[in-house]
Amino acid sequence: MASRTLLLEIVGTFTIILLGSALHFTYASSGNNPLVAVFSAVNESIWEHLKLAFWPSLLWMLIVMGPLRKTTNNYFFAKTAGSYVMVAFIPLVFYSYTSFTGESIFAIDIASFIVAVIIGQIFSYKLLSYKALPEITETASIVAVILLATIFALFTFSPPQLPLFQDPITGHYGV
Repeated sequence: MASRTLLLEIVGTFTIILLGSALHFTYASSGNNPLVAVFSAVNESIWEHLKLAFWPSLLWMLIVMGPLRKTTNNYFFAKTAGSYVMVAFIPLVFYSYTSFTGESIFAIDIASFIVAVIIGQIFSYKLLSYKALPEITETASIVAVILLATIFALFTFSPPQLPLFQDPITGHYGV
């Protein structure tokens, strides 16, 4: 089963990267549809780019739930933790390197997204292979992923007025 799980996590890595890349453009190409806004980047803020990793990873979680949940340990914890790792890694890299460069570098931003997905998927795989954790961990993980999905949806339309949420090109926040 470990090889099947590894294969699905590798396929998931490519799927998340491809879907996330596509979501960068879906809001504008939808004619600024508010429903599409929830799942797509609506501006160039760091926050909006985190959706490009989160939503595809959540979709992948749902896709592989059938084949993996009963054959691995800690399914929801592993997949939720992997998503959180992705979402944390991107701003960590961005704010680290821009503190030295003073500006965003497109190639580093793209690379950090790809590396974030890879690290998140490795993290997920390791947790799927780890000994079974208490059931409360699974329940808490479901709550945590629902909470993050809710926050992404709410902050699309009503983001805090903080630098993380500000579009560096327009100076605007959210939609």
